[in-house]
Amino acid sequence: MADNTLDLGWIDCRRLRDATPDAGQRQHQDGVSDGGEWRPRGLVLIDDAGPAVPPVDAPAPVVAAVTPPAPTTSAVAEPEPVAVVTPEPDHREEHEPQPEPEPEPQPNLAPAEPPAPEPLAVARPDPVPPVDLGATFRRLIRETGPISLAHFMAESNARYYTTRDPLGAEGDFITAPEISQMFGELVGLWLADLWVRMGSRKHIHYVELGPGRGTLAKDALGAASRYGFAPQVHFVETSPTLRALQSAAFPGCHHHHDLATLPDDAPLLIVANEFLDALPIQQLVRAAEGWRERLIGLDGDNLVFVLGDTPADHLAPPSWRRAPQGTLIETSGASVAVVSELAMRLRDQGGAALIIDYGGRELSAGSTLQALRAHKKVDPLAHPGEADLTAHVDFELMQQVAVRHGADVMGLQTQGEWLLQLGIDTRLEALLRRHPAEAATLRRQRDRLVRDDQMGVLFKVLGLAGRRWPMGVGFA
Repeated sequence: MADNTLDLGWIDCRRLRDATPDAGQRQHQDGVSDGGEWRPRGLVLIDDAGPAVPPVDAPAPVVAAVTPPAPTTSAVAEPEPVAVVTPEPDHREEHEPQPEPEPEPQPNLAPAEPPAPEPLAVARPDPVPPVDLGATFRRLIRETGPISLAHFMAESNARYYTTRDPLGAEGDFITAPEISQMFGELVGLWLADLWVRMGSRKHIHYVELGPGRGTLAKDALGAASRYGFAPQVHFVETSPTLRALQSAAFPGCHHHHDLATLPDDAPLLIVANEFLDALPIQQLVRAAEGWRERLIGLDGDNLVFVLGDTPADHLAPPSWRRAPQGTLIETSGASVAVVSELAMRLRDQGGAALIIDYGGRELSAGSTLQALRAHKKVDPLAHPGEADLTAHVDFELMQQVAVRHGADVMGLQTQGEWLLQLGIDTRLEALLRRHPAEAATLRRQRDRLVRDDQMGVLFKVLGLAGRRWPMGVGFA
């Protein structure tokens, strides 16, 4: 087979070239990851006889809900109006397939042979019976008083993710791996590069938080497997339906309800794409008497925001203690807990983590809570359990937490710049040469991932490493 690969100049090819197995073409569930043309300095996607990881047809990721104890704080009606500093515009929905109602088609890059594999026969568990979560919240509030936003968000997202497939045109949003195979392939090559530089040890674990349909895992592990990277696969997943589908697609994979049961006998290579943004948050408002938590109460039958009267100054960062009255900020104890556990695992076991999500480089004032339903923003309190609730990730705090618990921070980069440094344009050029008829679609997919006015700036990539592990590329 002729070597017509391209050198992107960021990986030592000499250690990989001899280990590269023979291969043909890998069929993506929405296209094909073509080989023989693209090499980030030795990581060559060459042709193979079939898919490295079977395709997955499954619902979207499940977020492990964190349900806090019942609140003990009393509440008073939230003052009107509350003077809240307006945050920067939120463009997360701009990477959704809007305004066109139909999904953006993936290029049909599949080869004529071999024929597509038969669909996986998966025994699906019984569906979750419908529950009027709004009625449950109203009854709880009448009986015990206002509830925390973290409680509301945890229960709502737990119900939401376990009762539907929220991805695609018929769902509520779309994530980067579903937009283009190039995203997952570059993640996989980033992991393979670190693995090779650490000696290509055989016993290592791949961990993904909220793997959804499995598209990211399929693309990443498929690209990395060409260099002998064959880790044990672990999914942090709570949905029985998704677990069944993932077990069929990834034979031998291990499922975990949370991080506590992850193995401790080898390094971990961890990926969390759009996971932290769906974890519960608390909102704090600076009142005349100090910081107070923003709770959820009732106005008749309508769920509304109210202010608690219990002091919450201990929850506010020290730099915000003297913020002007009316200032609103957000914090996420659930995200802190997840990153703390990841950092300690990396410190003790070695490995690396990629946390990819949307948010700012530092905490800013204003509410970022939003709800997406059918690719449109809706009132976050209007459809509990029926809309995707998310908030911006505080990457400044996440870095501080990681360092405090023993991990090294590789860096924080915008998603667009990270993908550009890894060579997404070189990969695009290879696909364009092989499939010129799909040029418009391929360029549109690339732009959606990297352009400043789409996902390129709003989404960030945080890299973490265990002690004595090398720094990953993409953070220059």
